[in-house]
Amino acid sequence: MVEENDRRVIEQLLAGSEPAFRQIFDQHSQRIFKYVRRMTRSVTEAEDIVQETFIRFWVSRDRFDPGRVKLTTWLHRIARNLCVDYFRQRQRQEKQGPVQSDNQDSPDADYELSARAAVVHKALMALSERQRSAIVLCHYQNFSQTDAAHILDLSVDALESLLRRGRSKLKQILAKELE
Repeated sequence: MVEENDRRVIEQLLAGSEPAFRQIFDQHSQRIFKYVRRMTRSVTEAEDIVQETFIRFWVSRDRFDPGRVKLTTWLHRIARNLCVDYFRQRQRQEKQGPVQSDNQDSPDADYELSARAAVVHKALMALSERQRSAIVLCHYQNFSQTDAAHILDLSVDALESLLRRGRSKLKQILAKELE
């Protein structure tokens, strides 16, 4: 299942080649960053999670089987699991007391999103983590349903159901927000 141009680099990586790891990081880190940024809505958290994603990938590279799963799928699964950890930790912190907004990553962050995009993003954040992950992977990251299902450890039918429920809830939220 490995892409042909990645095969040689992956073989070198599995042998412990740091330059091969650097090449994989350079090839895939931006896409992982975009996914995590959409999930967390924080540049700082996204940068940290991307770093941790690649650290975990390096440490567990011997468990990666390029014949069974695509490299991008493996990396997105690691990033998704780290996002779940991030949301759990954030939820615990919010129960303990107020937290400062992490939207102050840069003064341009508020200008980056249009008003409509901000409303959509707010609605996405109101979804369950699994619904949000499914929608982000399929509609923002353009993963196939098969690959997204694999990342989320679901059957394709379960993913389709999750997407349907997520889209329905998004429509309800957006209808209220845009009235």
